Amino acid sequence: MITAAAAFVALVGGCTAATALQPSSFNWLASTVSTLTEPGAADRWVTITAFAVTGACGMATALALRPAAPAGRLTLAAAGGAAVLVAMNPEHAGGSLTHGLWAAATFTALIAWPVGAWRRGTSVPWGLRPAVSAAGVGALLALLAWYLAELITRGEMTGLAERAMCAALVGWPLMVVLSCRRLEQR
Repeated sequence: MITAAAAFVALVGGCTAATALQPSSFNWLASTVSTLTEPGAADRWVTITAFAVTGACGMATALALRPAAPAGRLTLAAAGGAAVLVAMNPEHAGGSLTHGLWAAATFTALIAWPVGAWRRGTSVPWGLRPAVSAAGVGALLALLAWYLAELITRGEMTGLAERAMCAALVGWPLMVVLSCRRLEQR
């Protein structure tokens, strides 16, 4: 529970804090979170640290989430490792292929992990049931589609789309953990 919540707080809180530290000319609705890691961004270490902590917490959550199937736990751990590599490869002015590839790997693994984590049975926590996992993946894919559409068209809401998607990506493991805890308390 602690690591899943910490991942959410680190990413959402860290990116929010980093945005608040930028000059008033910074347009968070249009700018991606990765621009906060570029040289010249005010206090870029805040976002870089947020990415690293989020990734480490994701790996710890995967280790502790025993009710999930092993394939899902492994995929969630891989997502955490990829997030740490995003932090280790901050964005450069004009873009960074390495940063983009690790970010894409993180997004992909965070969208895919529920597929490998689900289980069947009446005693399975609701967050790990096939229908709920499929709905979660569908919602995450919809948010990814919105983000990609904004990114490709250089839309005015690229930053908002990415932040919404990222909050959902790190929020889903937390929801699954909460469903596991609820079942334990019965």
